[in-house]
This record gives sequence, structure tokens and C-alpha cells, in this order.
Amino acid sequence: EEDGGDVRVLPLHDDEAARLINCLAADTARSTLAALQNDSATASELADAVGTSLQNVRHHLTNLRDAGLIRVVDTRYSVKGREMKVYAPTRESVVLCVGDEDDVREIGQSIQ
Repeated sequence: EEDGGDVRVLPLHDDEAARLINCLAADTARSTLAALQNDSATASELADAVGTSLQNVRHHLTNLRDAGLIRVVDTRYSVKGREMKVYAPTRESVVLCVGDEDDVREIGQSIQ
């Protein structure tokens, strides 16, 4: 789990960049990530905040986690005693770079 506040610079043609772009292509994914910028939340809280189904928000949470944009920060229990993961954004910033490897390296060094 990343928590350092680093900057990740990705070349546009990279597989990781493609995963990130595909993940954020959906309105629900962007709304979910935006909702987490305000406060950490469970999947059910996010479903209510974004106005979508629990199944839909879980799908986007998985994609956001796989893209390294969010992480699990805690566990809560529902009134029925079910364990629920609490999500928050990573503290890492992401920069997509259109250019060659030298451009990516230069941008990464100038940001650090």
C-alpha cells in the first residue's frame, strides 16, 4: 500500500497508463474517486454518494485499486456485523507523459 506522497510519471504508451486511462473513462469511477478526496468511505457509502448500485461501485473500486489510485485504509463493521473495507485515495500523484523515455525521465526528475 502506497502512502508516501510520491509522484508517478507514466509514459502514455505504457500498460500502466492504459489501465489508468481505462479506469477513469467511466463517469462513475471519476465520481467515486472524487468522493474519496473528501473523506474515506466504504463501498456502500460511496454507492449512496455517487448514486449507483453497490455492485457497480465495487467494480469501479477494484479498477481504481488496480490502477493504484485508491487503497484500503481501515475496516468497519455494519450493523449486521459484516466486515466492510474503508477506501481512501493514495497520496501519490500521477502524471501521464506524451513523449519518449527521455521525456518521462526528465519530467520525473524535475518533479522530484
